[in-house]
Amino acid sequence: MNSTLLLLFFFSFAVVIPTLQANIGQADHEYWKNKAENAMELNIKAHHPDPMGNINHFNHQVNKVFEGNNSTKKERKLGRYHGPCRATNPIDRCWRCRADWAVNRKRLADCVLGFGRHTRGGKRGKFYVVTDPSDNDLVNPKPGTLRYGVIQTQPLWIIFARSMIIRLSEELMVASDKTIDGRGANVHITGGAGITIQYVRNVIIHGLHIHDIHPGSGGLIRDSLDHFGFRTASDGDGISVFGSSHVWIDHNSMSHCKDGMVDVIMGSTAVTISNNHMTNHDEVMLFGASDSYSDDKIMQVTLAFNHFGQGLVQRMPRCRWGFFHVVNNDYTHWRMYAIGGSSNPTIISQGNRFIAPPDLNAKNVTHRVFGTPEEWKTWTWRSQNDLLMNGAIFVESGDITPSVPYSKQDFITSKPGTFVRRLTRFAGALDCKVGTPC
Repeated sequence: MNSTLLLLFFFSFAVVIPTLQANIGQADHEYWKNKAENAMELNIKAHHPDPMGNINHFNHQVNKVFEGNNSTKKERKLGRYHGPCRATNPIDRCWRCRADWAVNRKRLADCVLGFGRHTRGGKRGKFYVVTDPSDNDLVNPKPGTLRYGVIQTQPLWIIFARSMIIRLSEELMVASDKTIDGRGANVHITGGAGITIQYVRNVIIHGLHIHDIHPGSGGLIRDSLDHFGFRTASDGDGISVFGSSHVWIDHNSMSHCKDGMVDVIMGSTAVTISNNHMTNHDEVMLFGASDSYSDDKIMQVTLAFNHFGQGLVQRMPRCRWGFFHVVNNDYTHWRMYAIGGSSNPTIISQGNRFIAPPDLNAKNVTHRVFGTPEEWKTWTWRSQNDLLMNGAIFVESGDITPSVPYSKQDFITSKPGTFVRRLTRFAGALDCKVGTPC
């Protein structure tokens, strides 16, 4: 990207930051302004110039899982599973059925697909073991706590000594090059604030139960070894990805967050959200926070193999500006709509299962926000091999494939929606035992 465009991005940040404060205290404005500019430069580099090519790579990996299998018969017999390990999608197939996962934890970092496929988290670093579930000191966190691990400068692969319940006193500020890996323990982030990934890169969040998240009141919070500052009140998101790149959120169970379960905003890109189980929430996911912030055009998010379950209402996700690949997810519940958006986002929906609610007024999968048909008829929202059940309707718009500069070559069709129960059957945090497959 040329220097003129970079300057435009940076100028846009300078204009927007005062109005979208990102929980930043006024005295810390210059520090976070510099972090925002550095992060945007990295986000622009992380932006994939050929998103359709990225989709092809993802779909090729999905199809490889089913080569040679008579999957139709297996699909009819699916129910609660108690047998030996079966990895039913390509991300899980990479690691889940290996009995040595606990001694080879970092193999997980090689398994991500989609727009976040270059995310490596803390793979290059040492292991850090959380032994203390407390969160009492936000400025000088105690060694052994989760907060102490996530603020370190060096890459770290963070694991847990035992099952624990962690109540975060305020939002957990995660530094670059970190993996939070809950496998082998039953780890609940609950009853307090959520996780914030702000102006950083290369973060993996895996295997956590995140629920009953409340807004924080703000105050002095450390975000790195060399800086702490005043933060205003946090919103109550389960996970907030703000101006960051190379982020992978995988195999988490999430419910009852005060604001969004997962928000991806402010120019974040190269993000994959996969294998999560979402329940009991209103506004589930927000991808792009403002119709006035066009820099979110660089946003690219893959949403794959997730189960959107009981008690959900809307925003699975709600998109603005960017490019979103929504593939092989299971939408078994919604009360208003499943996928919504404004400001001309590109949404490619492939091989999802949409089961509409009984309410005749909520059969529409899609919802265009603040737009007339004349305005949104050019937005590219395409449904390919989705399974529409119980009267579900996906209203398409735009060209059948995105126009230049997106490649139309070798567009590999994803697995149809009839395969989704199998692909998503192990969504959510897994009960992994050391010495046996997950």
